[in-house]
Amino acid sequence: MTTAPSAERVRQFGTTIFAEISALAVQCGAVNLGQGFPDFAGPEWVKQAAASAIAADANQYAPYIGVPRLREAIAATWQAHDWRTIDPQTEVTVTSGATEALFAAVQALVNPGDEVILFEPFYDAYLPDVTMAGGVPRLVRLHPPSNGQTGWWFDPAELQAAFSPRTRLVMLNTPHNPTGKVFRRAELEQIAELCQTYDVVVVSDEVYDQLVFAGAEHIPIATLPGMWERTLTINSLGKTFSLTGWKIGYAVGPAHLNAALRAAHQWITFATATPLQFAAAAALEEALHNGYYAQFRAEYTARYRLLAEILASVDLPVLPTEGSYFLMADISSTGFRNDVAFCRFLTQEVGVAAIPPSAFYARQHDLPLLARFCFAKRNETLRAAQQRLLAWRQHQNAQDG
Repeated sequence: MTTAPSAERVRQFGTTIFAEISALAVQCGAVNLGQGFPDFAGPEWVKQAAASAIAADANQYAPYIGVPRLREAIAATWQAHDWRTIDPQTEVTVTSGATEALFAAVQALVNPGDEVILFEPFYDAYLPDVTMAGGVPRLVRLHPPSNGQTGWWFDPAELQAAFSPRTRLVMLNTPHNPTGKVFRRAELEQIAELCQTYDVVVVSDEVYDQLVFAGAEHIPIATLPGMWERTLTINSLGKTFSLTGWKIGYAVGPAHLNAALRAAHQWITFATATPLQFAAAAALEEALHNGYYAQFRAEYTARYRLLAEILASVDLPVLPTEGSYFLMADISSTGFRNDVAFCRFLTQEVGVAAIPPSAFYARQHDLPLLARFCFAKRNETLRAAQQRLLAWRQHQNAQDG
């Protein structure tokens, strides 16, 4: 060919560090604490609901906005959490995972040249979403805890300076991947005030809304005064029910923002797997009554504490995690000058895979020296990682001695 095989909008992306680390983990037989997915099964009663839906021949195209039962279950979940009464017909749209909902939302709302505010580090899909829509990213740095701070924080002056008359969108993620930060009410109020002043829409990624720890409270920004009309809240079943391969996502928001999202969604995937939508509805319906969410949080709290103890025992102290199923460990004691080199070494030589957080930054200067570990794993998996990490540290200490 005489022309480039790919369009300019995607030519810059290349292969992600996630693909590289996952491939290395397979090649080296490493315990994979890198990529964010559970290594255990989702609830049996949810899987059985999917099998029952298939057996009942719910196997043809679903309505492009989602099957009514699932949209009604999503609305009931919002009401049960005292967030808001919503109309399942006009204010909920089902998508093929939260990733598609995010992409469709940005495509639907951002014109070329519009500015989009991203908190950095950010989930890796956000920047490509903005780029492919022709948007201009404006970055606000999240800083790790220091000088008495109890969690990751941002400078309110830097946030305010990021807004301009050209700002169209803020992409928010709480609980936050990769830091584990849960945005506090005061922080959300700062964002909300600026969005109302500048007439800006929020796309809020809240896929870890049920996974908060240590007294942290998840507050949907859409529930703040004046924010419902300018917020699309994105969620999915994958993280909450350990079914990431189902790709059942959804967007909740006012009718006019859902209409915009639907206009893009119909040409991206159109519809999402019908029997899995019925099973997702059953999952949401039952979880409101069978104690699932409390059990879910308790099990993940135990996993989080176990991995934090394991990492601390090998001189990789962890930063506090308030939500999500990731934690960040300080790797400054390892002697590595950057996180990518450390994570490659850890995967290849130690046999434990982790993700370098620099992959979540657009600006590669003044980065904290950290590694991201996923604790959505069986205890046996975490203990296997512990054995390898202890052997590495013992070998290293013997060399140093």
